[in-house]
Order: sequence, then structure tokens, then C-alpha cells
Amino acid sequence: MRQLFIFFLFVTSIFGAEVETSRWSSGETYLMFLEKNSLPLRPLYYNLDQDEQQLTEEIYSGVHYQISKEKSGEISQIFIPLNDELQIHIYKHNGEYFFETVPIVSETRTEAFTLKIEHSPYLDIVRETGSVKLATIFVSSFKHSLNFKRDLRKGDRLAMVYEQKYRLGKPFSMPTLKAAMIEMRGKQHYIYLNDDGRFYNQDANEIEGFLLGNPVRGARISSYFTKRRFHPILKKYRAHSGVDYAASRGTPIAAAGSGRVVFIGYTRGYGKLIKVQHEDGYMTLYAHQNSFRKGLKNGSYVKKGQIIGYVGSTGLSTGPHLHFGLYKNNQAIDPLRVVQVATKKLSGKDKTAFLQLKSNYDESINLHIANETKHAKLGVPQSVCYFYNGEFCVQDRLNSDS
Repeated sequence: MRQLFIFFLFVTSIFGAEVETSRWSSGETYLMFLEKNSLPLRPLYYNLDQDEQQLTEEIYSGVHYQISKEKSGEISQIFIPLNDELQIHIYKHNGEYFFETVPIVSETRTEAFTLKIEHSPYLDIVRETGSVKLATIFVSSFKHSLNFKRDLRKGDRLAMVYEQKYRLGKPFSMPTLKAAMIEMRGKQHYIYLNDDGRFYNQDANEIEGFLLGNPVRGARISSYFTKRRFHPILKKYRAHSGVDYAASRGTPIAAAGSGRVVFIGYTRGYGKLIKVQHEDGYMTLYAHQNSFRKGLKNGSYVKKGQIIGYVGSTGLSTGPHLHFGLYKNNQAIDPLRVVQVATKKLSGKDKTAFLQLKSNYDESINLHIANETKHAKLGVPQSVCYFYNGEFCVQDRLNSDS
């Protein structure tokens, strides 16, 4: 019922007011956004509780947000996505502005496509689908196991099965790669996303693992990752975009992976904060620190396991702990489903379940390749397809600019 109410509000604004869609600027803070749009700071930020204030720091650059304005130019509603499940909703009622977090109404489609290599996997995927995100995901997924420059030839084939969320009829958030195949020198190479959130090849061996399992040695987890949770007492939606490790003040914090420091400083919500950029679009975040390692600064290169700071309780914090966040292409993901000390080889029941999953994906990929071949013989252009009632349905190419 709540989702229907929000949808009604937005539909009402579409027909009763002007709706603008914009991208969140790099480096723009939530407070800067409020000031730029002449919105009151106290009810929309300073009167919020600690969790809500911290959430405003989770807005990522490049995200599309909507502003609904009356004919007079006055803002009536704003929707700002925080992740692919939760969004900030600012609205005006009886002359006053209010803040809340509400679910995102979206549709998830399982889509697929196949193509023959003409230039490179990255360039051909972008030309075929219009999506830089899909191209980046595909190339980075095979990066550590295959050599495209050495072994790929013109005319080799690739295929992808992925999930894509749609919001207001347009692609929204990062696609989730479910399975992929690339043919090189007549040999097909596959990767599959397993139910544990990790990628495996056709032999049930994990593809990649590069992050430490725990950035604070011996700490206990005091709060887990969640994109959306309805608090039964506060009657509000909450999100916790990371994992909290409770530890004594001054406990050393290790870099979860090698990378470069892209932010080190103080923020109101996260206190003393460090962000480290890693390969393939990954970024780690270390918040509420008591102090930083001496000599560390923006641009510094750190190695996996190197001490970068010490546990504290700065910012909006109720006690000493590390808030550890993991992001892929600006999207928060659950660190506990990705970080690991070593690569994993499935066995027993886990392997049996994976092989069944693999079989289902193989069937989907082979079906789509056959479908694409059929269209090619008829002179129909290649296109992105989605699954519906077990069959592929042709749709227009993606018109995504991200």
C-alpha cells in the first residue's frame, strides 16, 4: 500500500506539475543541494536523526533524481535514489517540507544478448546495447582469467545473461551479470554468478578474490549490511550500507585491498573517514576513525593489509567501531558476500546446486544464440532480449548513457 501511495504521488506530480530529471553532480553534498534549491536546512537535515543524516552521505554522483515543481516554480516533491531499493523523498504539505526514506518502485527483467566480435568486447557491447555499464562488467569479469588482446579474433562470439532494474520505464542502477560466455579460438569460456554472490567458472572454481575478510582483526560484527529495512518501532525505512565492526578505541584498521586514497578527512556523519579506490570499480570506505596513520594523504597508495587508521567514535556514532563500506561503480554492496581471504572451490552439495544453476544458464545462453542466429538469417538486426514465460522477447536496444 505504501508503494502504491508513493506511485500515486509521483503520477499526480507528472500530470499536475512539471517534472525535471537531473544527474547528481560529482562533489555535490546533500546540504549543497538543499541550499542550491533554496530548501529549508533545519527540517530537511538538522532535525533528522543520526541514521537519516548519515544516509544523505550515501547519495552517489551520477544518479538520476526527479524534482516536481508547481507552475509557480515552487518545488513540491523530490525523489533521490540511495541505492536500487531505497530513495529519499522530500515533499511539501500544508506549506512545510518533510523528509522520509521510501522504497523504490521498480521492475527487474532478466535480459540477454549475443554478438560477434568486430573490434573488441568492450566497444562491441557499447555499440550493441548503448550501455557502458554492461561493457565494463563483462570485461572486468574475465580480466584475471583471459587475455583478450592475445587470443581474441574477429568473428568470435560472446553472450551475456543479466538482470536489469527499470524505474519509470528506464534502466536504473547497475546491471547484475548472471552468466557470460566468450568464444576464443574455438573454445568457449563461461562464468556464472552463484547464490553466494561470487563468480565461478564451468569447473566450479571461483574466478577472483582480492579483499581481506576483516579489516579489523578480532573485531565482532555489531551491525550487518541492508539496503532496505522497515523499522517496526520508528515506522521508517532504514538502510545500512556497510558492516560495523565493534572494537576498542585505537584498534588498528587495515586496508582491505591495495589501492589509492581518494578521500581522507572529516564528514559530519561518518566522522574521520578514508576512501580507497581499487581496481575494476571497487572502492572501500572506513568511517568513524579515531585517527589516521601518520603521513597518509589524498593520493597515497596503500597495500592490502597495511594499517591506515585506528578505530574510534567520531561523527554520528554511539560507540567505538569501524563502519566498513564496499562499493562497485558507486553502488553499495554487501562486503560479507564479496570479501574473502582465498579463492574457493565448490564441493559436495554446494557444487551440486551450482551445477544445476550452471545448466539453467547454459540453456538460456544456447537458446539465445540459436534465436540470434535465426534472426541473422532473416536479416533482423541483433538486439537485446528479455525473458518472459520462458521465451525470449525482442526489444529495442538499450538507450542508456551510463
